[in-house]
Amino acid sequence: MRGFIRTNPGRGDKCVKREGRRSVADAESGVRGNVAADPGARAAAARAVLWLLVAVLAVRQMAVVLSRPAGERLTDLETWTGATGVLHMAGSLYDPGRFTGTPFAGLVLKPLTVSAEQALGVVWTFGTLLLVVALGFVAVRALPAPVSRRTAFLAAPFAITLLMVSLPVRNTLFLGQTSILPVLLVLLAWFVARGERLPGVLAGLAAALQPVVLLFAVLFWLTGRRRAAVTGGAVFAVCTALAWAVMPQDSWAYWVHHLAGAGLGERPDSLANQSLHGALLRFGLQGPAEIALFLVLAAAVVLVGLRRAVRYARDGQPLLAVAVTGCVAVAVSPTAWQHQLLWVLLAVVGRVGTRASDRLVWPAVVVLVLTLPGKMLLPNVGVIIPVRDNILLVTALGAACVAPFLSRTSPHWQRPVPTEHARPVPSRAAWVPLLPFWRRVLSRPNLLLELLLIRVVYSAYAQVRLAATAGRSTAEEHGRQIHSAEQWLHIDIEHWANHAVVGIPWLRNFFDYYYSTFHFIVPLAILGVLYVRRPSDYRWARTTIGFATVLALFGFWLYPLAPPRLMPGLGFIDTVHGVQDLDSPDFGALTAMTNQYAAMPSLHFGWSLWCGLVIVLLAPRAWMKALGLLHPVFTVSAIVATGNHWVLDAVGGAAVVAAGFGLTYVLSGPRRLEARTGADTGTGPGTGGGAATGTAAEAAPGGEGAGGQRVVPAEPAGSTA
Repeated sequence: MRGFIRTNPGRGDKCVKREGRRSVADAESGVRGNVAADPGARAAAARAVLWLLVAVLAVRQMAVVLSRPAGERLTDLETWTGATGVLHMAGSLYDPGRFTGTPFAGLVLKPLTVSAEQALGVVWTFGTLLLVVALGFVAVRALPAPVSRRTAFLAAPFAITLLMVSLPVRNTLFLGQTSILPVLLVLLAWFVARGERLPGVLAGLAAALQPVVLLFAVLFWLTGRRRAAVTGGAVFAVCTALAWAVMPQDSWAYWVHHLAGAGLGERPDSLANQSLHGALLRFGLQGPAEIALFLVLAAAVVLVGLRRAVRYARDGQPLLAVAVTGCVAVAVSPTAWQHQLLWVLLAVVGRVGTRASDRLVWPAVVVLVLTLPGKMLLPNVGVIIPVRDNILLVTALGAACVAPFLSRTSPHWQRPVPTEHARPVPSRAAWVPLLPFWRRVLSRPNLLLELLLIRVVYSAYAQVRLAATAGRSTAEEHGRQIHSAEQWLHIDIEHWANHAVVGIPWLRNFFDYYYSTFHFIVPLAILGVLYVRRPSDYRWARTTIGFATVLALFGFWLYPLAPPRLMPGLGFIDTVHGVQDLDSPDFGALTAMTNQYAAMPSLHFGWSLWCGLVIVLLAPRAWMKALGLLHPVFTVSAIVATGNHWVLDAVGGAAVVAAGFGLTYVLSGPRRLEARTGADTGTGPGTGGGAATGTAAEAAPGGEGAGGQRVVPAEPAGSTA
């Protein structure tokens, strides 16, 4: 307290303020950790890698944009400032309908028309990347305390990387848009600018460029910063009046004729417009009824969203409050194009869920939605298509009105309920190197996150498989190699099996149906049953099939192979797809849907073998195990009899499945779990949560543990592993 007492009354207030600011800064430094201190060698290496990734992404983004032909890069910027751009033309900015900004934005961009096109493109792209970097630094500065030292050390490069790969930033760079500037101005107003006037000025300038951002002046008012709110409104009015005085016809066209720009740009019912107005138009509503419903829904979203934003701002989460308000602006704006949706990505800072296992669900959903197209996230199924087409709007509405973000006063804010882990049984073979760097989790993963990740991984697999082709001649040469090898091994039964099945119509129909249908149904059914009944085994099984699938991609890339049905001169009959025109280089429309030469290894057989092995290992009854083994038998018969695979393709499928099981074993140990003793069942921070298998094993050694997991009793001390 002595630092706050001064004998000089004239300097007392200044000293108190100075010492107060220093004390607050010291407190924040203590809470966030001393970033300058050494966070550890691994964290330093991770930070260096992240910054290298930022540099690579920045160079790549500039190269991708600037390497395009003149008419295909920075299309919006070219439309505004090019030789035939609207800013060069006499008359209204909005007559061609190509300029969608405010009249003030046109006034600001007007001087750029004197710049050389190529130089402007380079400077504009580089400047946009600098704005992205600044945005990342400001967002990290606004993270709610307490922030660990490691997080503070890695947050900036991680945030900038995330911004670089997001759809809004990529779209902004491609189009040459200005959408990052209003977001940065708002963040500067909230987290960098001091006092009340400068934040208001920055928010007002942002609103002059994007009118819906005026909602942040309302947020200023509701959080008690009324001078900043009034200043923001006044600056917005002054900028708008200035543009009106300089360009009265353009201002009339924008504010009155086009209703604040609502009728500008692309069609408002296009998928690019991710606002409530655009969604209602896509649902078929039009005219006064659509406008009335839009106004009612927008008012409800504003009311709910701003109340939540005020609550989070008072709770010490101003960045989340800004993100929620931005999501409200996205939803209620007449048009919200993809490059204007950066607000949704900021909502990733919200914490949802009281359990540690659920804490990553919300950030993962936001990141996936903001970095991947909707077609990769959700399948092309009738009832899901409306959600897929409006996935960005759904996420914005979820952040604004629905997501149960935790308060900083919650006991789970810093210490979520720990995840239950179990130790694997040690390997009996001393020569097997176990690297259990991840611990086996007993609880089931979050269903929403699991479905999203499965869909994303499968979409990526399908894209890689489709791209993994080296041409027809190479694939046919590999086909001849495989055929010769099978002849040498005396296992070339494909031709005999194919023609034998063709001569028996009911058997041909059975194998055709089995080949086309059960490839996906059986693995998904097994994963679904394990998810519900045996969650720890679900994670193990999912990991094994995931490794097998990834390994198969290497085979598709390195060894494109023509299946028997596409080998000219061998006389095979394609029973599933019909007659193929082998004289046509693309074999008809079928090749456009899938890679015909992704045959080695056969995942049809690989996945069926995985199903059989999982059933044999986990099924409680002998008849279930026998039934499970029939699936790979039927599958290998189907792929050979229909002419879709060679016998050695099935051998390759078995090899990648075996490798998948082996990798899972090496990384996380055997499938069986070791029972915990009474000393291991604690739930304190040091134990990471006790596994529920301890009491179950004590009651019935070797019996069923939590979630139906088979628990093996721990060996006495001193036993050999």
